[in-house]
Amino acid sequence: MADWWQWSQQKEEQALTFAVVGVGRFGTAVCRELISNGVDVLAADASEKAIDDLRQLEPSIEARVIDCTDEESMKESGILEMNTVVVGISEPIEASITTTLIAKDSEGTKVKRVIARATSDLHEKMLKRVGADKVVFPSRMQGERLGLELVRPNLIERLELDNQTGIDELTVPEEFIGRSLRDLNLRKNYLVNVLAAGPPEQLTVNPPAKYILERGNILVVMGKTLDLQKLPQN
Repeated sequence: MADWWQWSQQKEEQALTFAVVGVGRFGTAVCRELISNGVDVLAADASEKAIDDLRQLEPSIEARVIDCTDEESMKESGILEMNTVVVGISEPIEASITTTLIAKDSEGTKVKRVIARATSDLHEKMLKRVGADKVVFPSRMQGERLGLELVRPNLIERLELDNQTGIDELTVPEEFIGRSLRDLNLRKNYLVNVLAAGPPEQLTVNPPAKYILERGNILVVMGKTLDLQKLPQN
């Protein structure tokens, strides 16, 4: 499920920090999803109107009007201090390519990962050649999903039952490995119900309390969205 959205992520000692460059529909969706998950995000765009529109939606966001194709502007804005940069620019494609290159290759950059938006197969190839770690294609829903994946890297898939409740499929968090469902008592400690658990393609539905979670296992849980977000993220 959702293999298209998965990418390898190195564990870092420092806290995850994010910048979103280009805040049209896609970039705005990423920003709002990150913020809704309690993450600080730095937003940037060459258009003052785009930044004003974003501030209307998210008044507390740190947002700046800059020329994202200018290396000095990128440095001064603080974007190159972030762990992860999402390049949401669509046109001109030269701007998204240049922004990606600056984020990954500028002297002193601290950016570890760039996720860039592409509008065509050729655009995707060019972005990967200049260092993009992941390339996605545009839509509002994909922007929301990307924002969610950034703050919940072990999430494989989410099914929203309504605007408050959902079912999450995730890889077993590190701190759950080797522990039984009885010991974890997810219903009491996290207010979520375990629907299934086990190796991929071999899930045990409604597993018994004695079931022990192993590395690489999948865990399927149901609960309120706010409670699901409190599960360990590693």
